[in-house]
Amino acid sequence: MTSLQTWQHFLARSLATRLEPSDFESYVQLLSAKHPLPASRISDLFLQPTEYNDASLDPRVVRYVQVLVHLGLVTVPSVLRAMWKCSSFRDQDGGGARSAPLVDNNSGNGEAEKLGKMEEGKRWSNSYIAEETLFYRLTKYISSGAAPRDTQEAVELVLSCVQWMRTVVSVQQAAQEMLGLAQTHTAEMNAQNMALGTLIVAAVESGRVLHALGKGNVPKHVRKELKDTLASFVPLLLQSSPQSAGRLEVFRTQTMLAIEPVDKKEKAAAKEIEDILEEGMALGVESMVVAEMPTMNSRAGLYVYLNSLLVGRPLIDDHAIFAYLHNRYQGDIQSTIIDLILAAFDVLANATFRNERAQSITILRSFLINKIPPLLATLSASLFPPLTSEYCITEALNHVDTNAFPTLSGMFDESSTNDMFSDSVRQDFCFACCLHGLIEESSIETLLGDLPIQSLPAGGRYLKDDLVQQCLTDPARTEGLIDELEHMDGNVGAVSQAITEVVRRLCANKETMSLKSLCSQLARKPSSLDVMLLFDKPISILQPLCELLDNWRYDEDQGEYQPVYEEFGLILLLVLSFAQRYGLSVVDLGIRTPDSFVAKLLNQGHLSRAMDDLTEQEQSHLDGWIRGLFETGTLGDELMSSCPPQDFYLLVPTLFHHIVLACSTKNLTDEGLKSGLEYLVEPFLIPSLIPGITWLSSHLWESRGDANACVAILTALITNSSNNTEASQMLTAILNIVAKNLEHSLRWLQRAEPSRQDVEPLSKALRPSLGWERRGASDHTELESWTSSPGGGLVISIKNTIANLVQWGLNPGININPANYTHRQILVGVKMLGAKRILTAIIEEVKSQTENGNGSVVLDIATALICAPDPQSWDNGVPGIGIDGLGAEIRPLQRRMTLREALKNEAEAAPKAQKTDAFHAETVVRLFRKVEAQAQMPQQALMSHEALNIHQALDEAALDGAMAGVGSLDGMGGTDMLGDGMGGDDLMNDLMGTGGGDLFGNGELGDGMGF
Repeated sequence: MTSLQTWQHFLARSLATRLEPSDFESYVQLLSAKHPLPASRISDLFLQPTEYNDASLDPRVVRYVQVLVHLGLVTVPSVLRAMWKCSSFRDQDGGGARSAPLVDNNSGNGEAEKLGKMEEGKRWSNSYIAEETLFYRLTKYISSGAAPRDTQEAVELVLSCVQWMRTVVSVQQAAQEMLGLAQTHTAEMNAQNMALGTLIVAAVESGRVLHALGKGNVPKHVRKELKDTLASFVPLLLQSSPQSAGRLEVFRTQTMLAIEPVDKKEKAAAKEIEDILEEGMALGVESMVVAEMPTMNSRAGLYVYLNSLLVGRPLIDDHAIFAYLHNRYQGDIQSTIIDLILAAFDVLANATFRNERAQSITILRSFLINKIPPLLATLSASLFPPLTSEYCITEALNHVDTNAFPTLSGMFDESSTNDMFSDSVRQDFCFACCLHGLIEESSIETLLGDLPIQSLPAGGRYLKDDLVQQCLTDPARTEGLIDELEHMDGNVGAVSQAITEVVRRLCANKETMSLKSLCSQLARKPSSLDVMLLFDKPISILQPLCELLDNWRYDEDQGEYQPVYEEFGLILLLVLSFAQRYGLSVVDLGIRTPDSFVAKLLNQGHLSRAMDDLTEQEQSHLDGWIRGLFETGTLGDELMSSCPPQDFYLLVPTLFHHIVLACSTKNLTDEGLKSGLEYLVEPFLIPSLIPGITWLSSHLWESRGDANACVAILTALITNSSNNTEASQMLTAILNIVAKNLEHSLRWLQRAEPSRQDVEPLSKALRPSLGWERRGASDHTELESWTSSPGGGLVISIKNTIANLVQWGLNPGININPANYTHRQILVGVKMLGAKRILTAIIEEVKSQTENGNGSVVLDIATALICAPDPQSWDNGVPGIGIDGLGAEIRPLQRRMTLREALKNEAEAAPKAQKTDAFHAETVVRLFRKVEAQAQMPQQALMSHEALNIHQALDEAALDGAMAGVGSLDGMGGTDMLGDGMGGDDLMNDLMGTGGGDLFGNGELGDGMGF
């Protein structure tokens, strides 16, 4: 046989036996050594239709091509050319892309002839999905720097990209001329276009491609063709991938002009001018003289900042809040208290006017009533006579919108359109302030304008330590406290911190039965998790739980194992609820070892493993669970005693994989499936549905061939009602966690197979659980309203928002609704367009408003937008990520650039920009200095994080009796204050007092944010 025939035979056998890629990699190297073929021939062989299959490319071939690229047997350009030759796209272009392919004149005289012969060969009926997958896989190689490997390959890559873009543009033009063409594959073609755009972005930003373009290695006519095709291709990407379209447009209009080969004389002259300018800019941004604007602490500025704290996961850290307020108001306690109260009311009113979800309005209301009064109590300790906290609160309430939050007399006005929710907020706030000693009870009538219709809590003001002792003495008291997290009486802070302390104590003492009940109740009440994060960081609550789960061991005299599984599962359910609701990483959970069970479950718990990858013990455990569920119908203590719960949960995806295989191959009947799955919805195993359903969601997306089996399993687990009330409540908590990903997979399946009748019941069962997460994400309706703004989409929408905030900040009168604002708009803008693009929009609006005479207000608002924290960079103050088993430090994951970091980069370039655009440079420097001044953290507050960790370690080692007498175990000072994370009056005097300016170090809030 010839070399080509040998390769054809090898490919056919590999596909027939479904050869694993690892084995394929070993064999193909031997084959290549004995029967070498050019990269183009190998690519054509693997990617062209065969005599027996011209419908679509076998998914296994895609994995084989990955191996070939990795081994260097084929190149990225050769794969792209081979895909292009037999692409279904070329049958849709109406003749536009059938012209001779674009080939480099220097690439060989025979290349054009070869491509021309293949051009009219057999093509795939539907190659769009395979092309989309391969485009993303090839993008990885380009982005990593593995391709192109040399200049010649870089030139070929440019040629291939131009060829593909020209084809896609021709297809789109043909579709517009002949309405209705290719409508059956519109979604797949759009997805393929999006993947192609991602690949082209990676290609044109590759260092070797830029070098080839800049050095003139790419022929001039090809460079022109690249620029022209990009001009036609970019508009096609605007709807599906605006970020890729923006980067390609920047490359076309700026980068290509910058790297175009220039005349040597012009280059020398430009270099001389640049050297002269550089000499005058050596002093840097610190030495720039910029006229400062009058300082204005607008009502809109603090409104924006508080909105960012509560838009998703509550990002509440009392140290950071007090530091920000001190930097903003420079020790003016009266203005601080008044503006803080007004901002909290404004945020709640805005959410009500915007018809935000009930869970969002509830947490904002709890923040106002349960969190603000303790903060005010700490602030008011620095007031000096004749100023009193009651005077400040009265002044603030006089400016609160009476339409949104009426007085008592207004509540009974027949023309009022308010509901009892908003009607009672003003009254609840007053009583909470009274509870914390901020106002006298006799003053409440004056503040409300009538006799109040409620009173102070019967039990008075709670103290955390007293509540902890009550819970340890009477476990039933803990359940009552969890119900009180929903109260609006000012006592919730002590309740929340007491629950956190009880969790820590129970974990330290391994009292898992009591802990199980507490965790189960919290997991069933998602709003309680939001409230707890108003007073503690996730790491304070979850680190003890994670350590307990990681170190879980059976007792030597263990009798029954089913209760142990139940205790473990319900504790794990709470951890997973926190992690999935707020998108927490292992670093956020306080996990410090790489072999942590919780870390493995979060990172790999949705992955099924092949039998060869399992140890003998794991294979034995898997066999035992399969037999126990589907053969014997019993799960005995022998199985659970040999398989600890940690091992079981890591095996769950593999177990579900085998169940799917058994159903698909008819080795498991419908009745056998239902009876076996009944065990998995029992309370002691039901949390295992989280990794199980997560795997099913992914598998349903990846393999439509198993769709019937997956849907049958999901139907048995989700839609069948259970007589066990506890199990039903647990299932609801589990569906909250898995609903989003599962609903996406089901929606995709329904689109792919519209005639299916078994998908809609599942989707209906999931609908109540959608929107459960609190991550600051926008739904598609909200996003579409922003991106469809005329004149510039999302960027223009953000500019309009800033302009509205400025207008309201200039005229924040009584009974004027606050500006329509949600910080989700900024978060989604940074995520989609990048921090640099959003910063540019903010700076442009600052310049525009400054020219209109509103410079002070817009500068304050822009500063608040940039200082606003986001979940990825917020928790940077926790020291010591951890040490792995080899003694190396565990580093957090890389995260995207923040607005503050982008502003710092822009400010560093300001001295150079000042020569060409002085107004722009001065605006940037003025904004940068104001942001740095407001965002800095005092050194004492930063050091308190280390003290907090030391206290936690001491707490875990101390006896309960001794711990009861210590007072606050969080390093928060005495029991006279609620203890929401501050170190008492001393720290407040340093932060808010008139003499505290010399205590600020050089630490910045943005330092060390390494996510």
